[in-house]
Amino acid sequence: MIKIHQKSYGSGKSIVLVHGWAMHTGIWRDFAKQLAKHYRVTCIDLPGHGQSEELLPFNLEQISELLANSVDTEPACWLGWSLGATVVLDFARRFPERCTALILMTGNPHFTQISSSDGAVQWPGMKIELLDSFASSLQENCQATLLRFLSLQVNGLQDYKKLMKELKTAVAEYSAPDEMTLQGGLEILKNADLRAVMGELTMPMLSILGAKDALVPVAVGEYLQTLSPNMAVKVIDKAGHAPFLSHPNEVTVLMSDFIEHHV
Repeated sequence: MIKIHQKSYGSGKSIVLVHGWAMHTGIWRDFAKQLAKHYRVTCIDLPGHGQSEELLPFNLEQISELLANSVDTEPACWLGWSLGATVVLDFARRFPERCTALILMTGNPHFTQISSSDGAVQWPGMKIELLDSFASSLQENCQATLLRFLSLQVNGLQDYKKLMKELKTAVAEYSAPDEMTLQGGLEILKNADLRAVMGELTMPMLSILGAKDALVPVAVGEYLQTLSPNMAVKVIDKAGHAPFLSHPNEVTVLMSDFIEHHV
């Protein structure tokens, strides 16, 4: 079986953290240790990322099956960040008995924007042209593409330089995923549509959004609640796409309140 790297901290109710595109467990390290004061936190490297072996094709069905067979934890609250949010939604659809709750951190069940013929936004998201440009740029200069993507995650924030340094340091910890894995992740973000799934899931769900997020518009929160009226939506005013890095204390409070009341 393909090896999935896992790192666990603390004890208590179980939380599984699933990182975003091109990242790995190291991005969670400080945040996970903070959560671990109250919970058992398991961080995983998605296949082909960090210390996990690669999985080809890198698609949602294969990823969810692999996680179900690899992550050795009792039913847990699964938290997905960005691409990780798409992964945990698919995982919860296929293995609902493994999920006590879901937390989507700057996640979007349809990551790209949908517009009508007259240009009106029917679903807020990342413009597909920007996602396509990342896919094209990967073939020319992978490192520059990753740095460009990182900068979008914290662009415009007060602590931009500090946060960018943290992201760069984390990314440099391991070799970047190969191009096939990175392209597979972009294909998931481009094509996955899990909006209908949200209406079917019955476990408690929380969405944490950043008001200054350049990738997942904060407006998606209202749309999420139309799909799942029981979903709690919380917005961190000065956060971007990585609120666990820029506002770890606020995120921890939101998560703890949600878990203690719903899990």
